[in-house]
Amino acid sequence: MTATPDTRPAPGPDTTPAPATPATQGPATPLRSDAVLASDSEREHVTARLRTAAVEGRLTLAESDERQAAAYAARTRDELVPLLAGLPRPPRPRHPRRGPLTPRARRNLRIHAGVTVVVLLLLVLGAALGPAPLFAPIGPAFWLGLILFVHSRRAEREVSPDEELPEELR
Repeated sequence: MTATPDTRPAPGPDTTPAPATPATQGPATPLRSDAVLASDSEREHVTARLRTAAVEGRLTLAESDERQAAAYAARTRDELVPLLAGLPRPPRPRHPRRGPLTPRARRNLRIHAGVTVVVLLLLVLGAALGPAPLFAPIGPAFWLGLILFVHSRRAEREVSPDEELPEELR
């Protein structure tokens, strides 16, 4: 059997570039100590306002695209604020959105509703089987229902999405 000469190049220094890693990319821009990082929802809120301004004709398409790209690239809230410069603030809703009930408030409301139902059942049963003719527990039922309604409206709630945004980005 004859040997075939090896035609592969001799091993030498690797000339392929190494993939970029955070250590090889260079230093990131340092943040100020009081800078607050922007969240995705804040960036989305700003870009939605920019799209609305473009639809209304307040921004050109090029300016809207430029500001939206800057909004998606922003790292802090301070970088988002100038993107809204010159745009009118949206009107505040007459009734701000309410967040969902907290788990503790939901549990308390269920207990209150259960007690109300038991008391109403006892009143209806007493009216049906009791000696008083024509007694209808309409008055107590009204007040118990009203108290339950007020409890549900004043119960502790989680923060609504509108309240999470800082004032300068609203």
